[in-house]
Amino acid sequence: MFFDRIGKKTDEELMQQVQRGDDRALTALYERYGTRLLRYFYRMLWKDRERAQDFLHDLFVKVIENATRFQPERKFSTWLYSIAHNMCKNEYRKHAFRKAHGPAPPDESVENLGYAALQDQQFKNALDSALEKLEEADKHLFTLRYEAELNLEEIAAILECPEGTVKSRLFYLKKKLAGYLGAYHPENAMT
Repeated sequence: MFFDRIGKKTDEELMQQVQRGDDRALTALYERYGTRLLRYFYRMLWKDRERAQDFLHDLFVKVIENATRFQPERKFSTWLYSIAHNMCKNEYRKHAFRKAHGPAPPDESVENLGYAALQDQQFKNALDSALEKLEEADKHLFTLRYEAELNLEEIAAILECPEGTVKSRLFYLKKKLAGYLGAYHPENAMT
């Protein structure tokens, strides 16, 4: 019964309950955001699954520790991704450059896949390879926009820059990716 009511609450209402010490509200927020944030950390932290899981755990510890700093008039997802973004920036500072890491192996075996699934897997592998070539700032932007599915206003708040800058950076990011993924453009497809 309680979880039916809690499921209908906004993120901001749940966070206000977290501020009052309600663990069930924190669990509900974790259930809403855990998977997306795990993917975010995985992508941003060199595809290190264990590190991504540690960062996800640490993020929700920070949510508890900083609950009183959350302002209900602010969007919760923006606040949450701002914390995640800063955690990644701090990690980059600690490790400066990770050029020694080559691209991660594909998550799935391409054996026994049908033709369409094989093409889809090949595109995913090509996209992963293209993303590895991007600077960290561009990876962040890609992940926030296309994996976390945040809007331009939220991304601007997280990155602490004007929306116009986000639009411009997205435009150039798409051009870079199009260059890397030219073989997958419809004009280049075999007919």
